[in-house]
This record gives sequence, structure tokens and C-alpha cells, in this order.
Amino acid sequence: MLKIGEIVIDEDIAYERFTCNLSDCKGACCTLYGGRGAPLSDAEVEELQCALPFARQYLNEQHLLAIRQNGIVEGVSGYYATACIESRACVFVYYENEIARCSVERAFLEGLISWRKPLSCHLFPVRISPGTSERMRYEKISECFMARKSGNAQNIQLYDFLSSAIIRKYGQDWYDQFRKECESRNNV
Repeated sequence: MLKIGEIVIDEDIAYERFTCNLSDCKGACCTLYGGRGAPLSDAEVEELQCALPFARQYLNEQHLLAIRQNGIVEGVSGYYATACIESRACVFVYYENEIARCSVERAFLEGLISWRKPLSCHLFPVRISPGTSERMRYEKISECFMARKSGNAQNIQLYDFLSSAIIRKYGQDWYDQFRKECESRNNV
């Protein structure tokens, strides 16, 4: 385990190499089977509601119908997640050449909104677990095999691949300390 400030970090994060390879995984992180979508903070529920009018233009009728019938989130305060279709695809998923993509992020990239997407999506495959100390943990899933292989081939560290998401969560100073600690463990 690593610890930067009050944040506990799984040591695997310091060593793993990773870079998304959407042509291989087809955006699997947005369509994993399991019944719950992306974990959300209470504030992110409001952000998603504000993003919906802009993101909906990219969604197909099945996703729009699911949103009309069930809404965009499930759960209760402190335990919200994006709603899913058939316990799989997040309601905000649209498909481009059979690749699952995020309609909220597309609206952000096209300059329609100023909020990128839920932090849990931005940080994936790293998750933040609450507790007496927050914990960054690495979810090593089989669907990301090619991302690990690509990260190894290109020598891209997981913490570098996720730098903008980590900075979004903890700030530049924290990330700089974290990166320095990871590099020292990797003898960089």
C-alpha cells in the first residue's frame, strides 16, 4: 500500500502499465454486466441532469425510452449510480462502429457542456472506496487485457494514463507527490 496524505493507494497502481484500446474492448467498461452503472456522488447526479439535454441527442431510442421510464440514476443519496439497460449498458452509452461511448463525454468534447463525465468513469479502472481514509483501488478486469498489453508495449504507466482524472479528483500537487512516489518505486 501507498499513502499520500490521507489517501491509501493499492500498490498495483504504481506498477501497472495501461492505455485504453477501444478497438479491442469495444468500450466494455460502459457495458459491464452487473446491474449497476457508474458510481456517482450526490453532486454528480445534478451534473448528469444538467448534461442530459445535450447528451440525449446521441442516444438511440432504446436508451431514451429507458431514461423516460426509469430515469438516469438509481440508488439513494450516498449510493447513486447511473441507470443501466438490462443490467448492462449505462443509459448514457451510444454506439459508434460497435464501440460503446459516453454521450456525456461527447457533449463535453463538442463544447456543449463544461462537465466531462462522472469521476468514476474518468478514473476507470481505478475506483475510489470511501472509509475512514479514501482508498484508490485497481480493478483488474479481463476486458482490459488489451489495455494492459498496449500499456506494456507503449510503456505507459496507469498513473500517467489517468493523470487528468487523478488531478481532477485530488489536485496537481497531490498528483505530483503520488507520481514521484510511483516513480521511486519503479526506479525511474
